[in-house]
Amino acid sequence: MAGPGSELPSGPVAPMLLSWLTGLGAGMVLLSFMQKLLYPYFWDDFWYLLKVVCCGFRMEMYRLKGELVTVLDKFLMHAKKQPQKPFIIYEGDIYTYQDVDKRSSRVAHVFLNHSTLKRGDTVALLMSNEPDFIHVWFGLAKLGCVVAFLNSNIRSVSLLHCIRSYLLGTIEEILPSLPGDISVWAMKESVPQGIISLKEKLSTASDSQVPHSHHVASNLKAPYLYIFTSGTTGLPKAAVICQLQAMKGSAGLWAFGCTSNDIIYLTLPLYHSAGSLLGIGGCIELGATCVLKKKFSASQFWNDCKKYNVTVFQYIGELCRYLCKQPKREGEKDHRVRLAVGNGIRSDVWREFLHRFGNIKMCELYGATEGNICFMNHTGKIGSVGRANFLHKLFFTFDLIKYDFQKDEPIRNEHGWCSHVKKGEPGLLISPVNAKNPFFGYAGNRKHTEKKLLCDVFKKGDVYFNTGDLMVQDQENFLYFWDRIGDTFRWKGENIATTEVADIIGMLDFIQDTNVYGVAVPDYEGKAGMASITLKPNTSLDLEKVYEQVVTFLPAYACPQFLRIQEKMETTGTFKLQKFRLVEEGFSPLKISDPLYFMDKLKKSYIPLTKEIYDQIILGKIKL
Repeated sequence: MAGPGSELPSGPVAPMLLSWLTGLGAGMVLLSFMQKLLYPYFWDDFWYLLKVVCCGFRMEMYRLKGELVTVLDKFLMHAKKQPQKPFIIYEGDIYTYQDVDKRSSRVAHVFLNHSTLKRGDTVALLMSNEPDFIHVWFGLAKLGCVVAFLNSNIRSVSLLHCIRSYLLGTIEEILPSLPGDISVWAMKESVPQGIISLKEKLSTASDSQVPHSHHVASNLKAPYLYIFTSGTTGLPKAAVICQLQAMKGSAGLWAFGCTSNDIIYLTLPLYHSAGSLLGIGGCIELGATCVLKKKFSASQFWNDCKKYNVTVFQYIGELCRYLCKQPKREGEKDHRVRLAVGNGIRSDVWREFLHRFGNIKMCELYGATEGNICFMNHTGKIGSVGRANFLHKLFFTFDLIKYDFQKDEPIRNEHGWCSHVKKGEPGLLISPVNAKNPFFGYAGNRKHTEKKLLCDVFKKGDVYFNTGDLMVQDQENFLYFWDRIGDTFRWKGENIATTEVADIIGMLDFIQDTNVYGVAVPDYEGKAGMASITLKPNTSLDLEKVYEQVVTFLPAYACPQFLRIQEKMETTGTFKLQKFRLVEEGFSPLKISDPLYFMDKLKKSYIPLTKEIYDQIILGKIKL
């Protein structure tokens, strides 16, 4: 029998209460309907920004407690709490958190006992994807050294530039050109004279813990890594990655919903920030497992995902396109992958990927290695790199400004100020540089850092980071990547500095001027390299020599696919080489009367680009 306190109201109160509850319910339904109609992404935005706030709050709590926790510190915590959990799986071999901790400690002790390395020194790491990349990286970090990741594809000129400008080096072909005070170590037992074998000394090194005093962080803005990037001009530049940036990067997988139970498949190169900061750093933030591949293989991709029960993989746009180009086979949706995190996937590839491989949430993001702005597509909107609203702008401030494509510079009004683009129009993405959003720049020559900054943009004294990227913001505040500006373009997942390619070609004694740019090719991400050249008087073009020059001194992805021979090089009003018209004309022999040539790897030369070859490229019968 119900007690007196549980009785429902009776008499005239009951209908009133029932009416009130009915009205409340109807109001809630109407409110929910209006929210979905007028603010359809409100809850997506809210939960994403709540994660951002939580991440910032957590770091602030560390600071208030006097604990400057770094990515390395978090790794050591996991090695202590879950020593037997697999951290890295590589070619079937399992490396637990404890294994990596002990092996990296051996590396640290070798350098402590057999070198003059000390806290704050810079060490270059030139290695492809393998567990020892992580062992050496963490071992040096345990000594408090700043590690510089060198692109394992770069060749002699660029590599020597990197080492002479900032760092130490590890490659035999440039050994005679290195300064005498640089010591070179190799992860091999048999090494040439002048190189020290790290592998040999590891066998007898101690795996005891390195004293915390060697790597304790005194300032989260202190350099942690140097990651080389082409930026927008010239040879590779060492972007300064501080401890704070590394911590923020490591939170990316967590922000997209990954957990410690996920198994993350990583085929991207570790010398890039996507592989090292987001990939390895992200696994450490979660305490998760990483399946590491030496390099991406489209034919092995899904077999690996099934074999290792992969739940998350990292991508660049090209990777997804390659997977979609693979022959169809049974059971393509028979896997456990639920998330894919990366950048640069085209809308058409995105749709085809989901249709073919199942309900995988594509977590597209945008960010530059050295940049102070990033976007994350937390809604799954196809084609978008992220969404901005008034809440987003509280944490990630940015502007899209008008840009002159002919002059290759921002448009300024009669007062010298830049102006915003309208929604739906492409604009240059810039982000204010201040205490909340610092830009740490590049190691070495300060001019490289200054070139990435725009000053007096909207008012006297303001400073903005120039991303070098054109973006479009639609009426729903979704952002879309539109194009690169300046002297770079993207191909095969790599940024290519046009000036570096031009300098290499310009070394040939019959070349007068070289103008390098990217051209769009159907069904390919990014742009293929093309070089427009003029010849010196009374010389002839040697196509085999041009081929030999580029393949010798440039990584494969940077070699121009096409050549165009011009009688005279056009320049802008400020005497810059004119690229705009050349880019628009592309590589079509139907539009261009100048001689055109195509890179033929079988003949090891450039050959005339005929209409037949052009048609085969357009139809995808000739692969670039």
